[in-house]
Amino acid sequence: MKTSIKLTALLLLAATGVFAATPAKSTKTDVPAVTISSLASNKGIAVKAADAKSIVMIYDKDKNVLRKDVLASNASKGYILNNLENGDYIMEVTSNNQTVKKNIHVYNEDKTKTFIVQE
Repeated sequence: MKTSIKLTALLLLAATGVFAATPAKSTKTDVPAVTISSLASNKGIAVKAADAKSIVMIYDKDKNVLRKDVLASNASKGYILNNLENGDYIMEVTSNNQTVKKNIHVYNEDKTKTFIVQE
């Protein structure tokens, strides 16, 4: 009788420990809110927004806004840069309270308008 009581108490204690254990936390990898890459045609820049709405702005060196655009969440859009004058520009993308700024230098190379995105 004492053995069965001890065994029952031990099983109840073990069962309580199993149900009271905290579940394992899932580790979510940090995915960047915004991805900026070159277009396949090499005429511009592609912007891909992650989980939230993003605001894309392109400024000239005097901080004049040349382009302002809103991307929906999980959307991407290409921006053609070969129509810009030679010079320095800033592309600013804001998403999820995170702002990514890229400096862009537009210039002519062998009669072809091209650009460099500076890190």
